[in-house]
Amino acid sequence: MHEIFLNYRTDGGKPLAYVCHGVLEDRFGEGSVFLARKSIAEGTDFADALLRGARSCHVLLALIDEKWLNAPDRHQLGRRALDNPDDWVRREIEEALTSGALVVPLFMSRKVEQLDPRSLPRTLAELAECQYTRVGLATHEADLTRLADSLVRRIPALAALDRAPVREDAENLRQGPQMHTERQSGGIGNVGGSVGTYVHEAHAPFHSGRGDIYDGPRISGDGTNYVAGDNHGGIRQGFGTRTPRGGVER
Repeated sequence: MHEIFLNYRTDGGKPLAYVCHGVLEDRFGEGSVFLARKSIAEGTDFADALLRGARSCHVLLALIDEKWLNAPDRHQLGRRALDNPDDWVRREIEEALTSGALVVPLFMSRKVEQLDPRSLPRTLAELAECQYTRVGLATHEADLTRLADSLVRRIPALAALDRAPVREDAENLRQGPQMHTERQSGGIGNVGGSVGTYVHEAHAPFHSGRGDIYDGPRISGDGTNYVAGDNHGGIRQGFGTRTPRGGVER
């Protein structure tokens, strides 16, 4: 079954529809996206295939450009295509809305304004309440990646088909903070993300918390001597206030 149905008007929407088909099928696999010209086999009843595809999909993407709302009806002069009950763009959206599919208006440029339910046929008024997104030919890769990521989070059937590689930052977030002490020279390095302290082959005492750090024996108390290594020349000690040779205390 096709999980995503591409709804578009041939005049204006066809180039982007083909782009969407290619990108989304790369993401979700062959046969996951319905595009009339590519998904209906020769000799098939196209009317039945279109309506069945729109009715059974999980997501219908309605591609809308600035001419979509007032596109003229080819069969009756002076009438909008959307006002024709037999208009295929209208019928496909109606089928998807009735079946409970997620319907996403895909605005094809910045010139497209949010739909007003009062400007739509009564059977399409619900489309104006559906949250839209924008996808442009020049920015289609980033736009469609963002859209596909959102659909994966909302549609389990698409999540099961998702072939996008797991990003490293998402994997680190899933695993939580970590501390690495693998072989590294140079002390502490900067590591992106919340991964704790990364120490790479420290060659000297290392302290990453509060309090003192001691490298060697800790000895305290009055009158104690500690000598490390060879001693040449003896040890000199002094206790209390020192009085100079002249006898005047300073």
